[in-house]
This record gives sequence, structure tokens and C-alpha cells, in this order.
Amino acid sequence: MTASPRILVLSASVGGGHVSAAKAVTSALQETAPNATILNVDVLDRSNAAFRRIYGRTYLDLVDAAPHLLGYFYDVMDRPRRAGSVRERMRLAFERLNLGRLLRLLEKEGPWDLAVCTHFLPAEIIAWLRRTGRSSLKQMTVTTDFETHRLWVNQPCDRYTTATQEGKLYLKHWGVPEGDVRVTGIPINPVFAQPKDRDECRSRLGIGGGRPVILHLAGGFGVGPVREQYRALLSVERPIEVVVVAGKNAKVKADLERAPVPPRHRAKVLGFTDRMDELMAAADVVVSKPGGLTTSEAMARGAAMVVVSPIPGQEGRNSDHLLESGAAIKVNNTATLAHKVGCLLGDADRLEGLRANARRIGRPRAAYDVAEEALRLLAA
Repeated sequence: MTASPRILVLSASVGGGHVSAAKAVTSALQETAPNATILNVDVLDRSNAAFRRIYGRTYLDLVDAAPHLLGYFYDVMDRPRRAGSVRERMRLAFERLNLGRLLRLLEKEGPWDLAVCTHFLPAEIIAWLRRTGRSSLKQMTVTTDFETHRLWVNQPCDRYTTATQEGKLYLKHWGVPEGDVRVTGIPINPVFAQPKDRDECRSRLGIGGGRPVILHLAGGFGVGPVREQYRALLSVERPIEVVVVAGKNAKVKADLERAPVPPRHRAKVLGFTDRMDELMAAADVVVSKPGGLTTSEAMARGAAMVVVSPIPGQEGRNSDHLLESGAAIKVNNTATLAHKVGCLLGDADRLEGLRANARRIGRPRAAYDVAEEALRLLAA
């Protein structure tokens, strides 16, 4: 490894998790290898507006309007593909055509020593460059859900990281050599590796006051049945404090702020926040879709999760992992949300059991483990 390695961290803003994982890896690399030159790039910023719309915004539209269609595509694309088929060649050609600025970054703005990819799109482009002899750039692929998927397999790739042993075995099923995969967990902001006192966090956030704290998360973009879930939580019979994070969706935030709050409850509505680690530490229960990053953050803080509205496909499998591990309960419809949350808050032993299992499977240092694996790969 050179004294001052040059490392690309590449993601794609399809949802918020891939970009968050890239930021986490970047932070851990900067701390672990202060002499390195590290460039964090959202590859959709290196494309054109039409491609960004197709690849990024369409995903959010489907999450909001037709999540089961996403589940269908997830399953279809997790089937065997014939290498070099006409369909595969056309898809890759379309991506290259719209990612010319990314290709220039990889081929002409280097030289780079390593690319760490937290989305499969840049990993696929780099693998193609290597197969065609246009690059010898080492690359590492960092998966961001508790199970893996065929789309993450883009050979040649020097190293893969996964959240679980199960994810590692599934990559092996698709032909990835077992020795090329490390189980690190999903990289989250390194701040989650720092212990936080619950009472101190509540005091700084101005919440608690003797009531159980319910942290209700709408995801980074505030899509899905957020309003209905919030109203359901406000119908819980026992006094609670609900802190709802609406993400970057200003309209949803405004709608939630107008919702009447019963006198027995307290409520706080937030937009996008950089204090998620403190909010997770302060919460008794986290109500959220089971995105890979959000779930990993909750587990790192030992929070009990109530899973709502998982997107069929990757989030459905994340939900399975949490339920099998005894770290969450699942609500299948909003009509029963208040009842199930009320029952959970009334059963202290069950609530503590969920929290204990969350701590057991949490990987708060995953970003550091990924960074250290990247540096070992450079030194090999």
C-alpha cells in the first residue's frame, strides 16, 4: 500500500441507505487512514437528468405507489442470468451511455488505488472496465441489506462485505469465492460506536418526561403511509411521547404538525436530522420500515423495533432477519399498530428481551471493520 492511497467511495442515491453507507465508510477511512485521499461520489451526480430520474426518482415513486411491483422486480432480477446475453449487453450499454462522466472519473481523473462501492451500479461499471482490459482498479463491494442479491455479484471484484453469514453464503451460491467475502455488518455512521446515556440524550433532546418514547421514522424521503401510522400511534391508550422524523419531505412534515395530539400524549415532529444516534439511544421503541441502514442503527443502539410497511424484496428479508433474531415485532396493517405498541409497552420483560437481542446482533463498529478490510486489500 502506498503511503498516501487514493480511494474512491462510490454510491447511488436510490433511496437513502446506499449514500449513508458510503458516508459512513468515508468517515471511518478518514479516521483510520488520515493520509489517504478519499473521494465520496454519488454516481448519479455523474449522469444526466433523465437517467437520474429513471434510476433514482422512479424507485421512490414505486415505493410510495406500487411497492409490490418493486418486490416482483426484486425476485425477477434475483434469477440466474446468462453472461453476455443480448439483454445484459444492452442494459450495460445503456448504463455506460448515461454514465460518461463516471467513466472519465475512473479512467482519466485517477489514478485511483481502490474503489469501495456501496451500490451495485458503480461496481458493475468497474467490473466491465476490468473485463475489457480498460482498468486494473481494485474494487470492494459493500452490501447494504441483511441478505444479498444476484445484482451485487459483479466479477471481477476483489472483496465483498456482507451483513450476515447468510448473506455471505448467498454470494458463494452465485459463484463468489468464499475467501473473497467478509462478514462485517452494514456500515453506519461511526458515531454509533460511541456509547450514549439514554437519560442524557433525552435531556439534550428535550423529550421523555416520564412517558415512554416512541421514535417514528418515515425514512430519508418521507414516503409511504406515514400520516396513517402517526395517527395510529397517537391513539395508543397509555400516555406516550412520539418523536416522528419526516426526513426531507416538507409536505409530510407540515401535515404531521397539523395533526391534533391528544392531551395525554406529547409529540415532536422533526424533518431531516443529523441526531439520529441520540434519538435511537433515547427511544424505548423504534417504529420504522426495515431499511438496512435504519435497522442497523437501531440494533447498534439496542432499540426494540416495530416493523411497519416493509418494501417487498430486500426490506421483507430484513424484516425476516429481525424477527428470526427476536429483535423486533411486525405490524401487518396500520389498524393494529396502536394495539401492538400498547401491548409491547405494557410487557417490560418482552420489551427488554427485544432490546437485548438487538444489542446481540448489532454491529456498531461495522464502518470501521469495512475500512480496515479496505486497507488490508490495498496492502495485499
